[in-house]
Amino acid sequence: MTAPPQLRPSPYEVIADYERRSLSHVAGLPEQLDAPGLWRGVGYRIGKHRLASGFDEVVEILPLPPVTPVPGAQPWMLGVANIRGNLLPIVDLKQFLEGERTVLHEGQRVLIVRQSGGDVAVTIDELYGQRSFVDEQQIATDGLAEGRYSHFIDRAYRLGDHPWGVFSLSLLARTPEFRQAAA
Repeated sequence: MTAPPQLRPSPYEVIADYERRSLSHVAGLPEQLDAPGLWRGVGYRIGKHRLASGFDEVVEILPLPPVTPVPGAQPWMLGVANIRGNLLPIVDLKQFLEGERTVLHEGQRVLIVRQSGGDVAVTIDELYGQRSFVDEQQIATDGLAEGRYSHFIDRAYRLGDHPWGVFSLSLLARTPEFRQAAA
């Protein structure tokens, strides 16, 4: 026998209860998910740099797809890949930033970054997943924002023993040199 209509929860109450129960299983305190002074993004490593980029800058994270080289391209332009029917340029971000080629491996990941004219995939050395920082963890960018990194890191945080630079992928995608992959 079903409950009388006046005792059944409304659809809104069902959804609110579902959300409340889901958030109780999230790592960290649910009330901190949108707390003032909280910054969240995708954590990764390029060379010795631990970096994080905003969720709004990373469209997707994928294994490195098969790449077709493009003759006459810059050395950091690995080529193009067919991702769900779309040709995307694949950029060795470490080589673009440091001049040193990434050692590609079977578990290699790429971050898909939105840019005007179409998305681009950039290689990373290691993926750490979601990272969250609060204002109290903010530190100077010394040691992180050196060389080419200085153009793309505007703040840094310390989490445990490691400094993390907040890397602007959207600024990278707008940089004229990055957009001109032809040699």
